[in-house]
Amino acid sequence: MKTISLKVDKSTLTQIENLSKRFYYSTQTEFIREAIRDKIKQLEMENFTRELSSFKGKSKSNINDKELRKIREKLSAKWK
Repeated sequence: MKTISLKVDKSTLTQIENLSKRFYYSTQTEFIREAIRDKIKQLEMENFTRELSSFKGKSKSNINDKELRKIREKLSAKWK
C-alpha cells in the first residue's frame, strides 16, 4: 500500500471524525479509504450508464443482430 498525504479544512475533518465514530470505523483512514472506493464505484457506474444510454434505441434502427452482439460483448467485457 502506498501512502498519500492530503489536506482538508477543519469542518471536513470534524465531519470525518464524527462519522468515523458514529459508524464504528476503526480509524479515520479506513473511513477515507472506503469513501474513495465508493466514489470510484459511483463514477464507474455513471460512465457505464452513459455508455449504455448511447446505445438506446439502436435495436429500433437498421442495426443487425451481429452488430448488436458486438455491442453487448464490448460492454460486458469492459464492465465485468
